[in-house]
Amino acid sequence: MPEQQTIVITGASDGIGAASAGQLRALGHEVVLVGRSPEKTAAVASRWDAPWHVADFADLDQVRTLAMDLLASHPRIDVLANNAGGLFGQESTKDGFDKTFQVNHLAPFLLTHLLMDRLVESRAKVIQTSSAAHRLFGHLDLDDLDNAKSWSANKAYGDGKLANVLFTRELHRRFSEQGIAAAAFHPGVIRTNFANDTPSLMRFVYRTPLSRFLTDVETGGGRLTWLAAGTPGFTWEPGRYYENNKPGKVNPQVGDPALAQGLWERSEALLGL
Repeated sequence: MPEQQTIVITGASDGIGAASAGQLRALGHEVVLVGRSPEKTAAVASRWDAPWHVADFADLDQVRTLAMDLLASHPRIDVLANNAGGLFGQESTKDGFDKTFQVNHLAPFLLTHLLMDRLVESRAKVIQTSSAAHRLFGHLDLDDLDNAKSWSANKAYGDGKLANVLFTRELHRRFSEQGIAAAAFHPGVIRTNFANDTPSLMRFVYRTPLSRFLTDVETGGGRLTWLAAGTPGFTWEPGRYYENNKPGKVNPQVGDPALAQGLWERSEALLGL
């Protein structure tokens, strides 16, 4: 039996988050579930006898409250899995940001920042659920992170997932010497209701017979489990992006350290940190 870890998983009310929670619980770890829906999150938590919290990442005040609740409830956080995300229509949140960009990048960036002291104390792993879409559709402009000049669902999603990989790289650069091990990964094209509420043509892949060719949630969740349960420096190398449990190809912008640093600094400014 491996040493028990306390593993916080956002986006855990269904999909790969819920699947990974079950897998990690079966390995003997304590899983802490975070979801947007109280009913769905409570149901998953009951299945695994796990503590749970509710937060909608489209509302940054809820992210701040979540961070306070996690700090009050959990003296150790060995793994933070920033798994919540999604692809949405063109809309602004109450915080004034593009919803797709906020949910995929700004909210997990904020949560990680607010938990950082606890994560450093715990020498934690910080895992970002990214996507191969970062390579296909992402091209970040630090002066137009909301894509106000030319918005499309695919571009907004690709940028958010590219931001996840850049955040991982910069997190590694800034905090690896303090014991933080960061990684990003592509779970696969998972058989869920993803992209259901967007104009993206990707939604047709998930709502037609093509969906039978997609990856099941247990396999996708297993890729999160592999990182969460693994040993950095042995199972996987920190600061990297993974596909199928192997280092994956990345968007050329990932190789730009100035962009990664600039995204971090711009994110801090936007969030008032």
